[in-house]
Amino acid sequence: MLDIFLKTLPFFGVIGLGFAAGRVKFFTPEATAYLTKFVFYFALSAMLFGFAANLDLRALFSWAFVLAYTSATAFVWLLVAAVALFRGAKAEEAVFEAHTGVIGNVGFLGIPMLTMLMGQAAVGPVLLVLAVDLVVYSSILTLLIAGLREGRMSPAMFRALGLGLLRNPMIVSVILGMAWGATGWALPVPVNEFMTMLGAAATPCALFAIGASLAGRSAERWQVAGWLSFAKLVLHPAAAAMAALVLFPVERYAAGVMIAAASLPVAGNVFILAQHFGVAPQRVSTAILISTAASVLTVTAVIALVAG
Repeated sequence: MLDIFLKTLPFFGVIGLGFAAGRVKFFTPEATAYLTKFVFYFALSAMLFGFAANLDLRALFSWAFVLAYTSATAFVWLLVAAVALFRGAKAEEAVFEAHTGVIGNVGFLGIPMLTMLMGQAAVGPVLLVLAVDLVVYSSILTLLIAGLREGRMSPAMFRALGLGLLRNPMIVSVILGMAWGATGWALPVPVNEFMTMLGAAATPCALFAIGASLAGRSAERWQVAGWLSFAKLVLHPAAAAMAALVLFPVERYAAGVMIAAASLPVAGNVFILAQHFGVAPQRVSTAILISTAASVLTVTAVIALVAG
């Protein structure tokens, strides 16, 4: 485990550096916002396109994998929502707490870290996890919140949801990369080198941006946020392990990547959505802060277990 810890330490070290820079105001919130935009729209998109363009689609997709991850996530989602409702939270808050308990930082942290620690073959399974999170669970969140507020589902909601997915650069870059990969053509050398150079900026910039964004977060309702962090860091990977190894047997290596991806801390975009809809943003923010800090140990432990 010490070996894995030493390998994960540089990733969390860059997050810590970003946090320190944001805390002392050397890196302002405005600078963090622009760095995040650069990563989201350019560097990470280039990395995802390059990965997807070199994947074998037939080897990538697995119904057992998708069913295992989707069902494990659904179990934890329903559990967290039920606990919130039992506690007396409003329906909208319960939906957001459930989303917080299952959506990990796969894009900014998972893709660079897991591919480096678990090998290039981890790219395919990680992209499947990212696809389920973005297409399935983000859609469920948006539709439920809209439905709760309007009292019904309308065609306009689905149209807006579809447009929103198509405007997400991570989804677009993966789809375009897979489309190119399906042709069987190699990327032209200048294009490949351009994507490689731009994509290389994704890892350090994304990690620094995570830390800098955490520096500006204020804490609220530590007990609830602690429970949500526990659900994300412990219950989610445990459910993924049960689903991938027992219920829907997945190839062992891919199952390990899935479990590691499920152990990642709460994603920053959950806070953006909470702020956008005006539902418990401080609670979500605190869960991101706690889960990211605790993940230094928990993610290391999970990766050590699945790698061992």
